[in-house]
Amino acid sequence: MQELIKKVETAGVVGAGGAGFPTHVKLGGKAEILLVNAAECEPLLAVDQQLIIKNAQLLKDTLSQVAKILGATRTIVAIKKKHKEAIDALQKVKLGLCLLDNFYPAGDEQVTVYEATGRTVPEGGIPLQVGVVVLNVETLINIAAALEDRPVTHTYLTVTGEVARPLTGCFPIGMRADEVIAYAGGATTEDWALIEGGPAMGNLKDPTAPITKTTKGLIVLPKDHPTIKLREQTLTSIVRQASSACCQCQLCTELCPRYLLGHDLEPARIMRAMGHGTADIRGLTAAMLCSECGVCDLFACPMGLSPRRVNQALKAEFGRRGLKNPHNKETEPKGTRFGRKTPTARLIGRLALSRYDVAAPWEDVQLSPRQVTIPLQQHIGKPAQPLVKKGQYVEAGQLIAKFEGLGANIHASIGGKVESVDSAIVIRAAR
Repeated sequence: MQELIKKVETAGVVGAGGAGFPTHVKLGGKAEILLVNAAECEPLLAVDQQLIIKNAQLLKDTLSQVAKILGATRTIVAIKKKHKEAIDALQKVKLGLCLLDNFYPAGDEQVTVYEATGRTVPEGGIPLQVGVVVLNVETLINIAAALEDRPVTHTYLTVTGEVARPLTGCFPIGMRADEVIAYAGGATTEDWALIEGGPAMGNLKDPTAPITKTTKGLIVLPKDHPTIKLREQTLTSIVRQASSACCQCQLCTELCPRYLLGHDLEPARIMRAMGHGTADIRGLTAAMLCSECGVCDLFACPMGLSPRRVNQALKAEFGRRGLKNPHNKETEPKGTRFGRKTPTARLIGRLALSRYDVAAPWEDVQLSPRQVTIPLQQHIGKPAQPLVKKGQYVEAGQLIAKFEGLGANIHASIGGKVESVDSAIVIRAAR
C-alpha cells in the first residue's frame, strides 16, 4: 500500500475540485467509507459528469484500489439525480450511489458527507474524524494515472459563458486562460471579464494568467454582469453597507448551509458586529467556520450585502494574528434544514445566468501551446522547490519542482526550454 501512496505523491496529485490538498496525505489515513464527490457543486460546470461518462469502469477499478489503501469497507458516489447519463454509467459498473437533489452547495464537503452517510463532521473538522475520506472525480482519474506512473500535467475544466462553443476538456497546465477561451471559439462579447472556478465560489481571473491543477472552470461574462460587479466591490464599501443597510432580517443565517448543519456560524451576527463596531470576538471568530459558498450574498440577502466577503477578511486577519479556530463542537443539523436548501435553478436565475445554463459537451482537446507558465504554488502548503534552471531543456512529464513538507510535486506539461524560474517556471516549446 505504501508503494501506491508513493506513486500518488510522486505524480503530484492534489484535490482537483478544491484548494489543492495533497492527495498522498489524505491516503495516509484510515477510514470506513470512501466517498466520491461527484455532485458538480457549482452551476454551469460539467467536469464530473463528463469524466464519469467516459471513465466509469476506470473509476470503479481505482476506487477499489484506494479503498484498500484506506481500509474502507464501503464506497459511495454522491451525484445529483439530474445527471442521468452519468448515473446510468455508474449503475452499469455497479457502484453504490447516493442520489442528491439539485441544490446548492450539494458538493460542499461537509454537506456531502451528511447527505451520503448521515454523519456530521464537527465544526472546523475534517471528514476523517467521522471515518470518511472524500475524493472528487478528477482526483480519482489522476490517481489512476499515477498508479501507471503518469504525473499530473493537465487539468480538466469547463469553458462556458460568453464563448462561441461551450465545452469540457483536458488542457495543459500552464496555458494562458485566454488561449483556452480561444480554443472554445473565443469570447462572443467585446468587453468581458473572467471567473475561474464556478459562478458562486470562483474568483476574478486575469485572462493572461495560467490555468493550474485546481482550475475546474473558466466562465466568460460581460464586464457589467452582476456576478462580476459583486466581485469588484471593496471590503471598505461592504463594511460601510453593513453598517447602513443591514436590516438584520436573519436570512443569511437561516439559509447558511453550515448553520443548517448545526455549526455555530451566524452571518447576521457577524454583520451586526462589523457594522456597529461590537466587540463580539466569539461571534467574529465564527467566521472561521464559513465555507465561502456565497449563499448569503448570492441568494439570501435582500440588500445586496456580502457576509461572505466579511468572513473572508476576518479569516485572513485571524490568520495573520495566528489565532486558531475555537469552534470545534459536535453538531446536530437543524430540523429546518430540509426546507431551506438553496435550489440550484433558483440560484442560477438569481445570478442572471440562465442564458448560460447550457450543455458543455466533452471534446478531445489536441493542443500544443507555444509556452506555458507553471506556478510553483498549486496546492495547500509551501511552494514546490524548482529542480531546473533557466536555459535547461525539459521533457513533457518531467519533474521540475519538488515539494518539501506539506505540498505536491510539479511536472512539465510540455517539452521545451526553460525561459525563467521564479514563482513560476516558464517553458517555451522546442519548435
